[in-house]
Amino acid sequence: MSVEFLLERFKEAGSRPAMVWKDQTFSYDHLLERITFWKKRFLELDIRPGTVTVLEGDFTPETTALLLALIDRQCIIVPLTSASLHEKEEYMETSRGQLLLVVDPEDRVTFEDLGPKGNHELYQELRKRGHAGLVLFSSGTTGKSKAVLHDMVRLLRKYQVRRHDFTTLAFLLFDHIAGLDTLFYCLSNKSCLVTVPDRSPDTVCRAVEKYRVEVLPVSATFLNLLIFSEAYSRYDLSSIKYIAYGSEVMLQSTLERCAELFPGVTILQKYGTSEVGTLRSKSRSSDSLWVKLGGEGFDTRVVDGVLQIKAHSAMMGYLNAPSPFTEDGWFITGDRVEQDGEYFRIFGRDCDVINVGGEKVFPTEIEDFIQSLDNVAEVVVYGEQSNITGNIVCADISLVKNEDPRECVLRIKKACYQRLQPWKVPVKINIVDGIALNERFKKVRRRPAHGEKNGKGNAAA
Repeated sequence: MSVEFLLERFKEAGSRPAMVWKDQTFSYDHLLERITFWKKRFLELDIRPGTVTVLEGDFTPETTALLLALIDRQCIIVPLTSASLHEKEEYMETSRGQLLLVVDPEDRVTFEDLGPKGNHELYQELRKRGHAGLVLFSSGTTGKSKAVLHDMVRLLRKYQVRRHDFTTLAFLLFDHIAGLDTLFYCLSNKSCLVTVPDRSPDTVCRAVEKYRVEVLPVSATFLNLLIFSEAYSRYDLSSIKYIAYGSEVMLQSTLERCAELFPGVTILQKYGTSEVGTLRSKSRSSDSLWVKLGGEGFDTRVVDGVLQIKAHSAMMGYLNAPSPFTEDGWFITGDRVEQDGEYFRIFGRDCDVINVGGEKVFPTEIEDFIQSLDNVAEVVVYGEQSNITGNIVCADISLVKNEDPRECVLRIKKACYQRLQPWKVPVKINIVDGIALNERFKKVRRRPAHGEKNGKGNAAA
């Protein structure tokens, strides 16, 4: 069984804290007790190996126990969170779920039979292996999510190696590869996972202070929010040893500011994808965007400026899309990179590059410059179609304090013309009340369709 090594470590850990949820501490003994309960319950309910089970919840003791019991039962698990409820029907239909388990905010569980589905050739292959599976949804460039199928035996293999015991905050989501990586890393090292009711800077900092959190895995955008909220100054964050950021490109100006604010903390860039899992990484320094990627079971190469990865933990395939692997088994990430020996610098997704009259523009390069200007709190750069140049560069900017919008736009454009090449200067600049973020605290680069939610604009030029 793929979770036997975890259950053995739970027995070793005993009464040690495994999770903090709603300001209550739950031990490894408690998790073992709940896992044993659910294993028996699944037998009583005749939930068979290979059942495609949608598990809806967040990081809670019961959701964690259910997840591990389902893996032990060799089920195929489709994790969902409240953040993805508007796509719930699509996800259940695409994954062909047979059983729905919902863990409510009070950690109570309800069951719903979804009917005799689960008939995909990749599922059949997984059932032949007698292995549990995991379905994650990866955002596609066309707007339709891709359903990624993993063999849990392969995905969990790297956690069998014992590493460091650090109290860690659960910032990343339960239905995301990075969030599950945080969970399995903690459980495999008998560590404590601290959950939070929301992901605002004050709530996160309060939890760090109260539970002496040592590892803070967050998004780059959250770190920018942390800086401008100044929440770091209102709490004792001296317990933090590592800040790990990923899921989107970090701005150099934000990284340098974080390094100044947390001089004794190792700031580490993480990298992973839903398709291959999370790689081990090592930043050149806390204020450097250059990172070494790989580790046991992972190989990397760059082809035409795009990162490719070969991994033992790679997915079996998409349930609803063609294979993204090369003939020799390399996953094409779509991430534009520059290489310097063993280190990489990641510039962003190939699909986010703005083509202006044949010139390629990386949004983060422009964001980094604008972010460094006076009175700029946040910025997101994106492209819009143009009949003349194919695309134009646009920017949404939120301010630290009130300023005449037209004067602000003129000031920022003037600075851009002085420092950036002409095709990189934003043609449109919108002063907005707040930058649009998705449920994973990442910037939304594409303009929403009419009527969709975005930052509230109050001026444009």
